[in-house]
Amino acid sequence: MELLEKVQAEINRYMTRIQSEQQEDGSWRYDFETGPMTDASMMILISSLYPEEQELLSRLAQRLVHKQADGGEWKQYDDDDGHLSSTIEAYTALLLSGYLERDAPPMKRAKDYILRSGGVEKAHVSTKFMLALNDLYPWPAYYPMPLFLIHLPKWIPFSFYRWSSYVRTHFAPILILGHLKFTLPHPSGADISHLYTTPKYNKLHHQSHGRRRSAKGKRSNRSIQKAESFILEHIEEDGTLHSYASATFFMIYALLAIGYQPDSPVISRAMKGLLSFVTKTDDGGMHIQNSPSTVWDTALASYTLQEAGLSAEDDTVQRAAAFLLSLQHTEKKAQAEGSLLHMTGGWGFSESNKANPDVDDTQAVLRALTRYTSYHADSLESWRKGVQYLFRRQNDDGGWAAFERNSTSFMTRLFAVENFEDTAFDPSAADVTGRTLEFLGSHVKLTTNHPRVQAGVRWLLKRQQRDGSWYGRWGVSYLYGTWAAVTGLRAVGLSAEHPAIQQAADWLLRMRQPDGGWGESCKSDVAKTYIAAPYSTVVHTAWALDLLIAVHDTPVKEIKEATSLLIDWNREEGSKRVTYPTGAGLPGHFYIQYHSYPRIWPLLTLSHYEQKYKDC
Repeated sequence: MELLEKVQAEINRYMTRIQSEQQEDGSWRYDFETGPMTDASMMILISSLYPEEQELLSRLAQRLVHKQADGGEWKQYDDDDGHLSSTIEAYTALLLSGYLERDAPPMKRAKDYILRSGGVEKAHVSTKFMLALNDLYPWPAYYPMPLFLIHLPKWIPFSFYRWSSYVRTHFAPILILGHLKFTLPHPSGADISHLYTTPKYNKLHHQSHGRRRSAKGKRSNRSIQKAESFILEHIEEDGTLHSYASATFFMIYALLAIGYQPDSPVISRAMKGLLSFVTKTDDGGMHIQNSPSTVWDTALASYTLQEAGLSAEDDTVQRAAAFLLSLQHTEKKAQAEGSLLHMTGGWGFSESNKANPDVDDTQAVLRALTRYTSYHADSLESWRKGVQYLFRRQNDDGGWAAFERNSTSFMTRLFAVENFEDTAFDPSAADVTGRTLEFLGSHVKLTTNHPRVQAGVRWLLKRQQRDGSWYGRWGVSYLYGTWAAVTGLRAVGLSAEHPAIQQAADWLLRMRQPDGGWGESCKSDVAKTYIAAPYSTVVHTAWALDLLIAVHDTPVKEIKEATSLLIDWNREEGSKRVTYPTGAGLPGHFYIQYHSYPRIWPLLTLSHYEQKYKDC
């Protein structure tokens, strides 16, 4: 069979499968799978306050045990040597929940790994914070994030209101908890002092215990009230805090700290929201998604099916469009300091997200709606507002960021908090800018003659690495950023012969794996330089191929070879090539296996191959 025929057959197979996975409401609900953090936090919360959820606790524990590596450690990705914080979190959850005893073989192996790696003292700050909340790690004498930050006006460089929406959402409860040094001792009385390599745990005996420490002074009370108001104003309809499980856990502890009972309506709704994030895993266990990716996956699936040839009049596209249109953000909300919480017209990541839109999800949804508007004039206004949202969110430097406009890193290093600079601000990103330009070029039909496009192109060209690559913030990592940048630049009219495009294509070919495809390690986003994975992945190979297709008018040898491999590899259900994480959340600490990606990105790439080379 000729390669083009194989491509066409594979496109049909992908399309049939993806269409069959659409839900009744028009959405696609693929798993958003991450490491142990959310499962461990949920297990501790259940075993502390909600003993009636024993079945869920057992199923979450089952997944954790299944994910443990042979050396006793838990990993964030396959070529990870071991992740200390994940291992501590998993161990603590299994111990406190009563699912495993200390002398169980998995626990002994985990303990040995933790002690070899430096003990609890070497854990990530977020892990220490979780342990401190459960009276397992001493609070610092001087908390590095003072509560008074909630009162600082926005014009002050390190004001709370200058941080990214992600950080504000998480740090509003964190400021309360750190100020009160709140602890919720576990009913089991279990401790993890045996995981320390120093006597630091002795400090636990010197801090007073209890559910709440009193705030001192009127100013502290006013600050707590302001932080509480911020939290309550940002609770979504499903009860979660901005649709993040991680932020919702902090919120529950913070509300407990200031006097809410576990069965209060706010906390009960939050718990129900967390339960709605549960997904079943292939090994029979369960997993708490940090933020279900329903909007993102639905937009990408619908758009990709249309790129593959499915008519916008098809019922699959019609139902997806109706679902997505119902989730556009239209309500304006005011926040402290007189600024708008968000601009209207955008879309968020999760179905329950009604107050935190972002550029990446908005451009993805607009792709899915562009052809649909030709048949439904009544949807054109929603599409137009979405495009206006993208325009308004362009930064003054010409690029686009995910959540914020003109966010700055100025003075974030004042705070001695690990990874704070990675999340506290939201600067222009090559992947978001590239994807936005690709949408504006391919769907809005703008070229480099448009001022906004010109500014975006200038920003990307200035940010290209010396080796020809771009760093991608929300994917792994340089393959993702370079693919997004090049396809965006090509869509708005930059010539394939442009030096930046040629340099990027040359870099990509140099990064090709010995097996003929492409694969990048999650280690890249910590090292801030490209590091190869031990093998090619389906998703990385799809991105790389899509870039080369955008550059070459005829299918060169490398394109043909990798296309054949992509078709073969993606039939290997459950293989490492398919399951390797390709989504990035927090460098070194949080990576995502999007279960949608091995379906969506290969189909998009093969569709572009067929469109461009069908007459070659």
